[in-house]
Order: sequence, then structure tokens, then C-alpha cells
Amino acid sequence: MLLIVLIIVAQRAVMPAPPTDIEVFDRRNDSGGSIVVRWIKSADDGARTDAIVEYQVLRAVPNEAYEIIGTVLSGPDTLTFIDGNAIDGTQYRYMVRASDGTVLSAPLVSSVVTSRAQWFHTGRINILVALVLLSFFVLWFIRKARRGEELYIRPIAGLEAVDDAVGRATEMGRPIMYVPGIMDMDNIQTIASMIILGRVARKAASYETPLLVPCCRSIVMSAAQETVKEAYLDAGRPDTYDADKIRYLTDDQFGYAAGVDGIMLREKPGAIFYMGCFYAESLILAETGHSTGAIQIAGTAMPSQLPFFVTACDYTLIGEELFAASAYLGKEPLLLGSLKGQDWGKAVMIFIIAVGVILVTLGFTAVANWLTTY
Repeated sequence: MLLIVLIIVAQRAVMPAPPTDIEVFDRRNDSGGSIVVRWIKSADDGARTDAIVEYQVLRAVPNEAYEIIGTVLSGPDTLTFIDGNAIDGTQYRYMVRASDGTVLSAPLVSSVVTSRAQWFHTGRINILVALVLLSFFVLWFIRKARRGEELYIRPIAGLEAVDDAVGRATEMGRPIMYVPGIMDMDNIQTIASMIILGRVARKAASYETPLLVPCCRSIVMSAAQETVKEAYLDAGRPDTYDADKIRYLTDDQFGYAAGVDGIMLREKPGAIFYMGCFYAESLILAETGHSTGAIQIAGTAMPSQLPFFVTACDYTLIGEELFAASAYLGKEPLLLGSLKGQDWGKAVMIFIIAVGVILVTLGFTAVANWLTTY
């Protein structure tokens, strides 16, 4: 009996001290499913190099057995474990035990806690302010445009040359070719291209110049036919509209490029427009068009293809200019107001960043971080 008592006393003597002050709470500013467990390290942690190796974190639903869900290595005075596998609305209890690699300390049990999703990230209030400002500018300028006020938009050389290109093709007695890219109608660049096509078609109808629109997608062909038909009606030339000149070629990328090149070489268009999304076929198309002597105007938001268009075309709409073209040419209040509002919003963002840089320079780091964290 004495031997057993001595063994128990010896075991208790080497048992590590338990951690203290456990705290559990729902993780803030998340979409739910996470609980934070925090505690102060064991008194034996740091007493000697091998005193405490790790801390075991266990979890249980009330009235059920605990299960180990992770471990945390010994370290600073306050240790943290994030349980990312919690189920929102479920009550949990957590237990933390210190371990020296062999013996576990007495358990430290937490109170009941549940996780939930937050509706708003409190660390992103600056984003909310920026969104409100941007929305205000957009709505304000849309209202001004609808009232008939003139909204200034910087002249874009490629768009200014649209009428000249159509006029040149008319004088030469050659058709106009419009290439709307190789992507479908779910691509924003193709949608912007259809708006520009409407303007080109109206000019072509006024001058009674044939308009060729080879399409890579069947839905794009249908959208182009409706766009051109409406443009011819607006121009008062519905009798000159020819749906057969808006044709579907193929969905294959280089098959489409070969088909368009063939039309260029046969029809010898006087003006060629490339507006939309392009990939490796861009240089093939632009070089062939250049060889026919046509004036070429291109526009795309694909950065990798811009150098080819800049090299082979007379005018190139770069990036956002393609999307601005729809507002620039169409003069629709909704488009004009949106474009102008976004420009003002960008100006405000640049101003805020500049203020943040100045504040950092002057030593107001906390305020600058709040302003410029996105």
C-alpha cells in the first residue's frame, strides 16, 4: 500500500501545471464556422526547455465525450487556437491540456460557445465609404445626363476616326468590315462591341456602304443582326439592310481567323474594325487587313494583344477606352453618367491614397492604414 501511495505522489509531482484563463468566442468578421480558443500558458512552460512541449485542444458537444481537434506548440504567454470546423448554432465546450510529451496536465474547461456569421466586416468600413461615394457620383451624373446637361468626356482619337473610316470606305467604293471578337455574348467586351457596331452600322446605312460582320459565335451573329437591323431602321434605310452580310463562320479560333482573312482578301474592305475580345489570332487578322490597304481601328481589353493592334492598326482603343466607347458614341444617359461617375470615384480614391501617403510621412500610421487598406 505504501508503494502505491509513493507512486501516485511521484506521478503528481511530475504532472505539468495546467494552463489558465481560457477564453472562447466566435471569430469576428467572418462568414461563420470558426471559434477562437485562447488561454494563458502553463506555469511550467518556459521553466525548463523540456517542461511543456505542446497543448492539446479538445472539443465536445455538451453531454458528449471530448475529442482532440488540434495541438498548439508552446510559445508566448497567451496562446490561440482557431477551430475552423464548427457548425453555426451548435453549442461547444473546449478543453485545453498541457503536455510535456509524456504526462498531461489537469484539463482546463471552457464555457459554452457557438459560432455565427457576421453581416458586416467591421475592418472594411473604408470600403463601405468608398462604395457609397462611388454610387453617389454615378447616380448624380446619370441624373444630370438625363436632364440633358452636357457631360464632358475626353476625346478618344480612335472614336473620332470612326466617321472618317466609314467615309473613306464609301469614297473608295469598298465595303466596311466589323470583327466583334471571338468570345460569346457573356463576355463584357463583346457586349461593348455590339454598341459600337450600332454606331458604325448607322453611319454605313447613311452612306449606303455595305457592312460585313463575320461572327465566331452563333449568338453573337443573332445579336449583330438585330443591332445592325435596328441601326438601319434608325437611319431610315431599312431596305438596304442585308442579313446575309452578317454571317457565322466557325467556333474554331484559327478557322475563324482564316475565314475572316479570306473575306478580307476577296472583298478588299476600305475600313476594318476589330472590337471585342481577341487572342492569338489578333496579329493574323490585323496583318492581313493592313495588306489590303484598309484603315483599321481596333479596341480590346486584352493586354497581351494590344501590342499587335497598336503595331498593325491605325488607331487602337486601349483597355477601358473600349468600354468608354459605348458611352462616347451612344450618348445614352445611363452610360454617360456611369462613365463620368466612375472617373470621379477614381479621382477620389487617388486623393485618399495621396492623403494616406502624406499621413504616413508625417507619422500618422494608424489613420493612413485605415484609409488605404482595401
